[in-house]
Amino acid sequence: MKKHKGNFDAADSFLYQKCLKEWRPALDANREIIHYKKGEILFKEGDKVEGVYFMLEGVIKVHKHWGKDKELILRFAHNYDIVGHRGLSTNNISYPITATALTNCTICFLSLDFFVATLKVNTQFMYDFMMFMADELQLSEQRMRDLAHLSVKGRAAKALLELQDKFGVNTEGYIAFTISRQDISAFIGTAYESVYKLMTEFTETGLIKTNGKDIAIINEEGLKTLTR
Repeated sequence: MKKHKGNFDAADSFLYQKCLKEWRPALDANREIIHYKKGEILFKEGDKVEGVYFMLEGVIKVHKHWGKDKELILRFAHNYDIVGHRGLSTNNISYPITATALTNCTICFLSLDFFVATLKVNTQFMYDFMMFMADELQLSEQRMRDLAHLSVKGRAAKALLELQDKFGVNTEGYIAFTISRQDISAFIGTAYESVYKLMTEFTETGLIKTNGKDIAIINEEGLKTLTR
């Protein structure tokens, strides 16, 4: 992890896009630009809430303990996303989740006090942040319903569709983020062996194609059918 407060162009981040231009000098003076290497932890369950993280580059997984020696991935954060907001509450005690870099990442960090000041000064930022929180809550509720009501095959199909929607595809048609089968299993709440078998089945039935860990969706409608 490397920190610096020098010049760094964060103009395309959620934070800078939504705040008043007149507030940008304050952002420049109070933010921290932090670089994380793949595998580094931004914060973990139980850590004291220190502030909020605004993604600039890279991919982060947001996850929590789920049974003994297991984890459940709640979401993947990418460019323009926000991380650490789940720790915000009237108590401000600790983060209920862990955030781990899946690639080299660059984030813009605001301390809790300055983040609150930013909300109070920038009404558009406050509104858009509230909408972001509302969208996240809806997605979380949907994921909990999926875990309860969708088959493992349906959850796997939906996860692939969500990953493609989140990251897009590269020039060869593969999802533009290489995700491990272990992380897919943690994302859909099942065993690694089940994911391995499902990826093989999806390949053999022409729903997807793979190249090592890379995955390309061939039959999008076929996958959607499995999620209904």
